[in-house]
Amino acid sequence: MLRRREFLVSWLASVLVAVALVVGAPGRAHAGEFEEGAKNFIKAMTEDAISMLTVKDIKRSERARRFRILMNKNFAIKGIAKFVLGRQWRKASDEQQEEYLRLFEDLMVVTYSDRFEKYSGEKLIIKGAEIRGEKDAIVHTTMVKANNATKPLKVAWRVRGKGETFTIIDVMVEGISTIMTQKSEFASFIKQNGGKLDALLKELKKRVQDNS
Repeated sequence: MLRRREFLVSWLASVLVAVALVVGAPGRAHAGEFEEGAKNFIKAMTEDAISMLTVKDIKRSERARRFRILMNKNFAIKGIAKFVLGRQWRKASDEQQEEYLRLFEDLMVVTYSDRFEKYSGEKLIIKGAEIRGEKDAIVHTTMVKANNATKPLKVAWRVRGKGETFTIIDVMVEGISTIMTQKSEFASFIKQNGGKLDALLKELKKRVQDNS
């Protein structure tokens, strides 16, 4: 299972802002447009990632640069970082907040950009979309290996729309929220280190250096 998920999880791990549900539902006509917009957004993001990041003859630094651009274009990294840090964010000093945001983004880049060099023909198939609230939609997809080598992996993308702009706010892999998984990991690490944010900052810095 871990091997099947490796490429997808590395693709998604840069992802995710806090989910803030909005009560209500868009009108029928708008709903159809919103669903199509959300599906087209995921489709375009996938095509961009494959065309920009799976090129074999580019330098590692260039692939990392491209990954950072795509990551910031499609995912609100600052929102992701704030949510997974939880209440520690409000308790942090301005200097700690600034360092944390920088380390979080750098870690996503150095950890996952290299994974696209190992791309071997995986495809993301869009199955449908459903409206959630006034601004959100869930886009249901499956990730399949080339030649259907393994069982398709179910992936649901929670997309938030504002006008014609869309942002991914959560991704559920086989029903498991990646944003909640990251939040749990950070909370556990901080608790095990006396509740101190500086311990997490030191760990993130180490991970960045180890993967650079």
